[in-house]
Amino acid sequence: MSGRERRFQPNQVIVSKTDLSGKLIYGNNLFYDLSGYDEKECIGQPHNIIRHPEMPRAVFDLLWKTLKSGEEIFAYVNNRSKNGDHYWVFAHVTPSRDQSGQVIGYHSNRRVPDQAVLENKIKPLYAQLLAAEKSAASPREGLEKSGAVLQALLKDTGMAFNQLMFSMGI
Repeated sequence: MSGRERRFQPNQVIVSKTDLSGKLIYGNNLFYDLSGYDEKECIGQPHNIIRHPEMPRAVFDLLWKTLKSGEEIFAYVNNRSKNGDHYWVFAHVTPSRDQSGQVIGYHSNRRVPDQAVLENKIKPLYAQLLAAEKSAASPREGLEKSGAVLQALLKDTGMAFNQLMFSMGI
């Protein structure tokens, strides 16, 4: 990890699409520019090629459970570029459907997140989730502990995850 943060403009949108297994089938130019990968390196690869190791696994676990239930999800995500730089996004991920309504893949649009929200709310929350993960004896136990922290927060606030993300501000 380089420690350098990449930024993009508020009027720009990162777009990517995956198949049902999460393998990339499309990325727009901004996706490739920020990730540092070119199209040939990405197509057919798991979307998590850009997963930052400081991103809580519990958030991705919830993301995939939500998508597989046919619902959309909004989340703040820290991505890692090929050279180790990182970039934060506010992601909207939805199932892609065919004409009969069957889910055939997933579509993600990512926008610039509010820096104050990141610093004051998201980063502290994600640090708490990561600490729970790292305190466990195994990755599986870590995911369970982190997930339990997240579920307790949702229960305490009386909100669903999407509501929580929007309550923090975009």
